[in-house]
Amino acid sequence: MTDDVRNIVLGVLAAGISAALGWLARTYLWKRRLRRKQAFFGLPDHSESLLVVNREAGGPELTVMRHDVFALLELSALIKDCGAHAQVIAHDATQQGFGERTEFCVGGPSSNRRMAAHLHSLLPGIRVNVDSEPGPDRGAFQIGSERYRLESGRAEYVILGRLTAGQGRDARPVFLFCGQRAITNQAATRYLARNHARLARKHGGSSFVLLLKVVNSQAYGPDVVEVVADVTRAAQAPLPTPAPAPAPATGAGSRHRAES
Repeated sequence: MTDDVRNIVLGVLAAGISAALGWLARTYLWKRRLRRKQAFFGLPDHSESLLVVNREAGGPELTVMRHDVFALLELSALIKDCGAHAQVIAHDATQQGFGERTEFCVGGPSSNRRMAAHLHSLLPGIRVNVDSEPGPDRGAFQIGSERYRLESGRAEYVILGRLTAGQGRDARPVFLFCGQRAITNQAATRYLARNHARLARKHGGSSFVLLLKVVNSQAYGPDVVEVVADVTRAAQAPLPTPAPAPAPATGAGSRHRAES
């Protein structure tokens, strides 16, 4: 074997070894990212999850709004990427506790009974105005002592939560997408799909509740989202009790003023 042939063979072997090592490294990194994603969503290989759908407020029982359908499609892609399976079920047909299967619950409490139950049981510090009559507070969120009003098409809010109901790090989480409008539900699912790795690094397996603001949805749709605050503590604590109104004055002084 001449020196030229030997150099060619050695070059081919080196290239093959480098390619194999590169493939192994990429595979290892891909699997590590996948395992972290599966842990964050509580979706190991071949596991089952629930997509709890709402109904259009004031509409037929199983009518789902267009943007809520888009939200479900975003979540279905996440579930498929984790190698898991999803079951779509109506909000009033869901009868299971926490931690058995990962749950993705979409819609506000006025159109989703399951969401209303989650807010009552897990997030007592959040109150959503579900009045059907028009008014400035219709659809508003109260979180602790703060109020967030809906400005349709300009500034709309949505709650994104990952909760384990205090059952430990191994319990399957419940994800909440509770928006003031259907387009905000889609915005929250899209935000989760884009930022789950960062959220996993920040929160790990812990519960969290974020308040998101969807900016100018009439022009930008569900794409422009701002994080208003991490409201986990306020959401999990009871709402502050309003101060009682001062009692009317009584006694001789009040009688004297009345007579005068």
